[in-house]
Amino acid sequence: MPAKIDDWIIPDWPAPERVHALCTTRAGGVSAAPWDSLNLGDHVGDDARAVQANRQVLQRVLARPGAPARPVYLNQVHGVRAVTLEAGSADGMACDAADTRMPGIACTILVADCLPVLFAHRSGTWVAAAHAGWRGLAAGVLEQTLARAGAPGYEILAWLGPCIGPQAFEVGAEVRAAFCAHDADAARCFAPGPAPGKYLADLAALARQRLTRSGVTQVHGNDGSPPWCTVGNPSRFFSHRRDAIRLGSSGRMAACVWLGP
Repeated sequence: MPAKIDDWIIPDWPAPERVHALCTTRAGGVSAAPWDSLNLGDHVGDDARAVQANRQVLQRVLARPGAPARPVYLNQVHGVRAVTLEAGSADGMACDAADTRMPGIACTILVADCLPVLFAHRSGTWVAAAHAGWRGLAAGVLEQTLARAGAPGYEILAWLGPCIGPQAFEVGAEVRAAFCAHDADAARCFAPGPAPGKYLADLAALARQRLTRSGVTQVHGNDGSPPWCTVGNPSRFFSHRRDAIRLGSSGRMAACVWLGP
């Protein structure tokens, strides 16, 4: 088994050597349409046997020599709760972020438009992953996750994975208001939408803004450009907004971060 499946994303960030991370794409699985092919979500209507086979694909990749890991899947609820993963942590905890200081446990976030955010302490002693849809992001899921590091923001690295892009994420005025109530400067991340009372939101820019406010100076990955947009790259990324109504459902990708020995 190769270190990764062709087309998967390996974060380009200056993380310590013992920090490992990846983000899957649609490539490498067995699911039929509309979940084709590497759907890792067990709650989207896909055949359970296909999902299990796809999760085994990810597990085999994570079992790389020298830094093997086990992914722990969360029951993501668009909130701010975070948990610390230990050797015996089971799948299915209702939360939207996870951190660990233990080697071999992969903090794992499933996405199909929401933003996955991976974290690592510069010392290589702590990693975390957060699920940042607009609700969780506005409510403070990134700040809640960072607080668990027990370190100032400038000691933390962050990487943003693919998400719905700023030309595709149409939201109502209430979404803009939720962010601007926390920080008036968030208005810069919204552009007038195609319909009255609607806006186009830059989810990655909103996340970068929140991270910067928390003292994180090293933020890598998604810069809001078209190659990162889940909606605009249907052959590579799943997108709930693009496919749920048109095709009936959409699969889920995984972003994982873990510590080697």
